[in-house]
Amino acid sequence: MKRFIKVILIVLGFLLLASVVLYTLGYGYIFKAIRTTYLTGHKTAFIDDYKYFENRTIKNSDSIATWPLHKDYNRIRATSTLDSLHKELETAAFLIIKNDSIWYENYYHNYDHRSRTNSFSMAKSIVTALMFKAIQEGYLENIDQPVADFYPKFDSRLTIGDLSSMASGLNWNENYYNPFASTARAYFDDDLRMQVLDLEVTGQPGEEFKYLSGNTQLLGMVIEKATGKSLSSYLSDSFWKPMGMNDDGLWQIDSREAGMEKAYCCISSNARNFGKFGKLFINHGKWNNQQLLDSAFIAKASKPRFKETPHYGYGFWLSDHLDKEIFYMRGVLGQYVIIIPEDDLVIVRLGRKLIRSTNGDKHYKDFYMYIDEVYKMLDHAS
Repeated sequence: MKRFIKVILIVLGFLLLASVVLYTLGYGYIFKAIRTTYLTGHKTAFIDDYKYFENRTIKNSDSIATWPLHKDYNRIRATSTLDSLHKELETAAFLIIKNDSIWYENYYHNYDHRSRTNSFSMAKSIVTALMFKAIQEGYLENIDQPVADFYPKFDSRLTIGDLSSMASGLNWNENYYNPFASTARAYFDDDLRMQVLDLEVTGQPGEEFKYLSGNTQLLGMVIEKATGKSLSSYLSDSFWKPMGMNDDGLWQIDSREAGMEKAYCCISSNARNFGKFGKLFINHGKWNNQQLLDSAFIAKASKPRFKETPHYGYGFWLSDHLDKEIFYMRGVLGQYVIIIPEDDLVIVRLGRKLIRSTNGDKHYKDFYMYIDEVYKMLDHAS
């Protein structure tokens, strides 16, 4: 018994020492990471984790724009392959929007049309839309405006367009599973602004694509400073209210007092609301005859900036699958708003898992599968 107590005391002493070391070195956020992942039965961030963080409300309007239902709404069943995919990848919501109305809609695992789930990096596309909105409203000059106009510590060659197109040269460590990397710290620590202001431009800005969440976080800080509004408030005024979202959204923040939104991720809402962004973008920035966003901005965002990396534009992923011009929003667990303008088609998928590519393809395997199966459904209808 004495030996057992001695072992327990040694273990407790080790844990105490480790805790002191981690806090001293600035890694105290790791304990929050453990509480919100492993102690809730998960290994990493998950679609319902907004409940474990502070959030700022994205207020909706009193006037809700109800989604019209297509005349063939839910007449065609999902293919067997699509059904199997939903089960395997634990889909929460799947919508097909055709000609500005919902053509197909289904929910799984006790989620429904009002269920909030985490957008993850789909938020990056929305922050880019906020950047273009701020340019349109005169808060920002253009995509070539230096970040140094707002944060003088950064290299004067770094522009806001570099941040949106993932070409900053910042020394951000984009690793989702290393607890000491930049992304893990940003997700669980309590001072995003300080973390971002510690970054340095160590590469040549504007030269090549390199996907870094820190780019979008800094872009969010620029928009916040330029507009004098929190990102949640500016999103509410710019898009949430004008598009008549069916309920408030939530945006995770880093702390309780004067917190900063996690600009690179973490808008919690439902498939119908996310689908409205698809409708806005496919309609060239127009919503119910109101031009919320200049069509030139949509055109700019949906074309590659660099010839060498045709899979990314400004805030959007790009694909030519099936010889179609596709641009889309993407989250780390297979969150998608896929926009196919030539067929007036938007596909929304929210869920817990995805199938990563194994051949170096920048687009995930399930992305192709969702598109292929949707076209089979549409072909069956015709």
